Amino acid sequence: MSLQICILETDILRPELVDQYQGYGKMFERLFAGQAIPASFHVYNVMQGDYPPADSRFDAYLVTGSKADSFANDPWIETLKAYLLERYRAGDKLLGICFGHQLLALLLGGKAERASAGWGVGIHRYQLTEQPEWMTPALDELTLLISHQDQVTRLPENATLLATSPFCAHAAYRIGDQVLCFQGHPEFVPEYSRALLDIRQQHIGETTYRAAVGTLHEDHHGRTVGEWMLRFVANGKSAQHA
Repeated sequence: MSLQICILETDILRPELVDQYQGYGKMFERLFAGQAIPASFHVYNVMQGDYPPADSRFDAYLVTGSKADSFANDPWIETLKAYLLERYRAGDKLLGICFGHQLLALLLGGKAERASAGWGVGIHRYQLTEQPEWMTPALDELTLLISHQDQVTRLPENATLLATSPFCAHAAYRIGDQVLCFQGHPEFVPEYSRALLDIRQQHIGETTYRAAVGTLHEDHHGRTVGEWMLRFVANGKSAQHA
């Protein structure tokens, strides 16, 4: 029996990237394909007002990244926050990546804002501060592709820090066995990161751009984080997913 994952897309890819990458929902489907724990996916673009039917039931809800600011008050963001709070209060498992990581932190009592450190791009390295049993395979250090200028600057009181770096103090966290979030992008591949860097080159600055491009040949743990996410969702659900 496979897990049923609801992917809440919070962005629309730039037109020049759609043919190759389709959308963040598809990128996550590719990330999770062939993992040890089977899963099926249902994608809804909440930026366009698309939500699951009221009687739908999923094992987890995944909130993707976005060009939008998590702390903005756009109507679609306010609608999403209300929906996620309802899901949280119902005890559903929630996963957040980048924008989703920040939005869930804000929603549950933390703080997210424009980072004084500036843009984070390329491959970034994090120290792991906790590795629960579901974080298998274990790592000595976590590396992920990133693309963000906002950060979580205060975790919710009931959150546990999982990964940190001097650049990004709150890079991953969990709230019990219900919420799991990462600032980095496990679903990204280096080619997509390079395309974003090329598009944003003037905006992020030549020095930051060149430094980020120089990291894209390094290994990153996107697939491993994908496995962690599925194990987190399956944890306690059924012995067959252990």
